[in-house]
Amino acid sequence: MLNKTKIALAAALILGALGSAAVAGQSDESGGYVMPGSLDGVNPAYHPGIFGNPAVARSYGFEKSRNGTWHVQSDWQWGPRR
Repeated sequence: MLNKTKIALAAALILGALGSAAVAGQSDESGGYVMPGSLDGVNPAYHPGIFGNPAVARSYGFEKSRNGTWHVQSDWQWGPRR
């Protein structure tokens, strides 16, 4: 029984480390990441791959106003549009 517990604990640690590595892979070089539909704590200057391309920004649910500030699209919903 002790061996099964050790194996389960080791598997949980390995899967946790792999999950952390996957999340870290989504961040950019300056740190942090962008969640679709949320601008909380996001500085667009640090994410040129998203905010430098209007089509990519739109896929994240963002739009740029006339005065240059970014906003979440009023009709944005998570998932594919129908």
